[in-house]
Amino acid sequence: MQSKRVWAQLLGLTRVVLEGVDFDELDEVLVVSVRPRKGSAKPRCGVCGERCPRYDNGSGRRRWRALDLGTVRAFVEADAPRVRCREHGVVVVQVPWARHGAGHTLAFDDTVAWLAVQTSRSAVQQLMRVAWRTVGAIVARVSADAAAKTDRFAGLRRIGIDEISYKRGQRYLTVVVDHDTRRLIWAAVGRDRAGLHRFFDALGDERAAQITHVSSDSADWVASVVAARCPNAAQCADPFHVIQWVQAALDDVRREAGTPPAGHCGGRLLVIGDHVIPS
Repeated sequence: MQSKRVWAQLLGLTRVVLEGVDFDELDEVLVVSVRPRKGSAKPRCGVCGERCPRYDNGSGRRRWRALDLGTVRAFVEADAPRVRCREHGVVVVQVPWARHGAGHTLAFDDTVAWLAVQTSRSAVQQLMRVAWRTVGAIVARVSADAAAKTDRFAGLRRIGIDEISYKRGQRYLTVVVDHDTRRLIWAAVGRDRAGLHRFFDALGDERAAQITHVSSDSADWVASVVAARCPNAAQCADPFHVIQWVQAALDDVRREAGTPPAGHCGGRLLVIGDHVIPS
């Protein structure tokens, strides 16, 4: 029993009974056979988790890629019966070690998603031995799972709206952050009124009415939507753009006076309290 618990810990498995551990010499992989524990064996829909009647045995035994054990690839193997859900129809039963539709265990998915944030693309591919397209699919699954468990819009009072460029500045994302938690709460491709309206549609009128401050670069496409959707919010210019505008104004003054702009002579801005003083 002790050795079975060790295998479960190594592979990140919970609520399972280990039936056996074998080495597949043909594929040179470790295969751990499991089944759900008795208490969690009641069939549930793999999509929504509701209890459902069993439909059939599905495609029989199935394998899920697990975390590697050193240089050896490992797989979890188990039966994959199907159930009939009133909402989702006939689907594969829910299993405690993997997300629905995934070919990898939860521990494998979570590790890949973490690495995708912390390391480079090539590092994730080489370390986990998966294709970059697979990494993208895993990140989408983990992100959707986290979003379903978290209310990112709860308690919003002060938000910031801005745009960032990617693909060498040829494409843009509209991003919304929570100033109080300093977290990104929403992002979408594009920078236009329609895209920003989608954020407020997701937020809802009741929560939008509770927002007190909105910072932005004062672009018309932002200001007009905020005025229409956040009736109680004060619109503010964010500090980055304020300093940027002041720097540009000082450069114009220097040019008129025949003095090189700050960017050409090493000039800086000294911010003291509410005052901005050129050095």
